[in-house]
Amino acid sequence: MALSRGPGFEFSEAISLLVDCRTQAEVDHFWERIGAGGETGRCGWLKDRFGLSWQVVPSALGELMQSGDAEKAKRVRQAMLRVTKLEIAGLEAAYRGA
Repeated sequence: MALSRGPGFEFSEAISLLVDCRTQAEVDHFWERIGAGGETGRCGWLKDRFGLSWQVVPSALGELMQSGDAEKAKRVRQAMLRVTKLEIAGLEAAYRGA
């Protein structure tokens, strides 16, 4: 069964979906499945083959960003901005200052 947007309908970034992942394996799984035939963006964003925007995010990102330490959160944010698919190990390393 094919999914159709209908004549003249285009998705935009005005609507997007978030996939909250507990593990890197989940991030990898959803990144590959949702992104198949689509396009990747920065910071965990991608568009599926229909043009719908998704953000595939490890739960660890929110935990690290909300730790209460502004400098650590800043490093995590900077690490996030440099990548396409989010990697938990890289975010944790940035948090530790490694």
